[in-house]
Amino acid sequence: MREIVLDTETTGLDPEDGHRIIEIACVELFNHVPTGRVFHRYVNPEREVSAEATQVHGLTNADLAQHPPFAAIAEELMAFLAGDRLVIHNAEFDLGFLNAELRSAGLKPPAWDCEDTLLLARKRFPGAPASLDALCRRFAIDLSQRGKHSARLDCELLAAVYLELVGGRQPGLDLAVSTGAGARGAIDRPARPPRPFAASADELAQHEKLVGKLKEPIWKRGE
Repeated sequence: MREIVLDTETTGLDPEDGHRIIEIACVELFNHVPTGRVFHRYVNPEREVSAEATQVHGLTNADLAQHPPFAAIAEELMAFLAGDRLVIHNAEFDLGFLNAELRSAGLKPPAWDCEDTLLLARKRFPGAPASLDALCRRFAIDLSQRGKHSARLDCELLAAVYLELVGGRQPGLDLAVSTGAGARGAIDRPARPPRPFAASADELAQHEKLVGKLKEPIWKRGE
């Protein structure tokens, strides 16, 4: 099952006020585990980044001036997403911006299949803090690099949080997948000799008695 963890950083809080995406990151998961494939771009918003937003992510217009506008990366982004399920923390925020950017680029936003980890965490831990920071602390996920918000880093953290929210990777249960000529998904197990078995005289007598009651045994049809 392929899923995409997605996060954005923006010029402000509301796309209806003209605010834009300035950074977008996507981390590919397969069966809830990161594969190493990542889509990450900085975006020139073609408008001023608010001072309040810069305090959150540290990005300024000078930092973004050399990067392309969203329209220039839109098709590449959609090709990476490929219509698969998204995993987003507070999905309403990110999808609101993503849909606005797609429409601005002349593309129709799809009907997203999305797992909102904020709602998932609130359902699993009612009444407990459900921010990304709080969930990382709950699951003992290292936050030492998270000084400022970063879409790329936040995706990586959320991927780890999501794995825990859906049950976690239990040690000893990883199945070794064959990379040779054998069947795909074969489990690599050591060969073990069959257990010895010998029927008792009483068991053999009961077997003969049972067989004697069969009118047309299959093994005698060819005789």
